[in-house]
Amino acid sequence: MIATRVAAPIQPRDFERLDDSSVQDMLTLVEASRPGPFSVRANKLGDYLGIRVDGHLIAMTGERMKLEGFTEISAVCTHPDHRGHGYAHDLVSAVAQAVLDRGERPFLHVFSDNLSAIALYERLGFRIRRTMHLTVLATNP
Repeated sequence: MIATRVAAPIQPRDFERLDDSSVQDMLTLVEASRPGPFSVRANKLGDYLGIRVDGHLIAMTGERMKLEGFTEISAVCTHPDHRGHGYAHDLVSAVAQAVLDRGERPFLHVFSDNLSAIALYERLGFRIRRTMHLTVLATNP
């Protein structure tokens, strides 16, 4: 999915810029929410923003792959106990707007059966650009 404009945040929020000191919290959130591939050094690929509640990282998103004129929005995730509060909307809005402000286009990947995420991204202004078929190969243990 790709965007040429992005909807404003639902409400003003205090985002935390996530850096090396947040990696363990980021990994804990990824384990709980399963957004897709994420590694220990993912925060080195671009800016990551998060939201904390009572000191716990409960939502985040950031930038990953960069191509000339394009930046991927990645690791969009909210802890299952905190979904439904607009955190993902506001985080994706902020990160995507920063990409647009740099004169680039934000894009992201989403599995076709993740209908709630697709609906969120469409409300934000993303549109399906291309459908891809993915095959995962693994070796036998």
